[in-house]
Amino acid sequence: MFDKKFDSKRRFSSRVENYIKYRPSYPQEIIFFLKEKQILSNDSAIADIGSGTGILSELFLKEGNQVYGIEPNFDMRKAGETQLSKYSNFVSVEGSAENTSLNSSSVDIITAGQAFHWFDLETTRKEFLRILKPKGWVILIWNRREKQNNEFLKEYEKFLLKYGTDYKAIEKKKLDFDKFFGKNRTDMNYNYKKFDIYQMFDYEGLEGRLLSTSYIPLNDHPTFNGMMIDLKKLFDKYQQNGLIKFEYKTEVIYGQLI
Repeated sequence: MFDKKFDSKRRFSSRVENYIKYRPSYPQEIIFFLKEKQILSNDSAIADIGSGTGILSELFLKEGNQVYGIEPNFDMRKAGETQLSKYSNFVSVEGSAENTSLNSSSVDIITAGQAFHWFDLETTRKEFLRILKPKGWVILIWNRREKQNNEFLKEYEKFLLKYGTDYKAIEKKKLDFDKFFGKNRTDMNYNYKKFDIYQMFDYEGLEGRLLSTSYIPLNDHPTFNGMMIDLKKLFDKYQQNGLIKFEYKTEVIYGQLI
């Protein structure tokens, strides 16, 4: 059964403005890679699940693809419609991973950017199999903070563990890709690819990036003021010329459902 504490249909509503301004996009190299692998073509129809404000959808819209943005959160969906209004090949749909409302066998590719961990995997798998054309692809994408060689991001992780309301629970949520994609005898039916990107933030940008995150308390929470004091201390400790570098590994998981 889907755990209500992971409900994405409401938890981003108060964060839309910061999400638009401060969340990273995805590298253009993803498009080159998918075309090289003959997964993506210019006439591929795409269902972007949890399309939100349209960050991932726009990557494919620029290629001329037909994109159906499936988003359950009203405020995020309306923001996505505004952000992508110049694209005639974008269709905004009120739906979810578990119930997209799309026709059966109607899309070539299903994408999800920063969203797959919110899905009920058993129900979602059935729905994806229903809407995908034969030999269709599923592409799951995350921008993950690159903490290994970044001392600021190591401390930022501790900061999130201290102040995040349910950060630990979200991070520990098990994503069983073997079960979701299915296995062909002993072989995995999916693969990984990683890309590097980064953002540069002044303090205002860092604050906005933090507050775009669903598990971070807002200004009506008792820990908010102390959190913001600690964030400023963290920024002052690591800033160089008034800027902080936010490094990511963009992780792409791609495969076909068995």
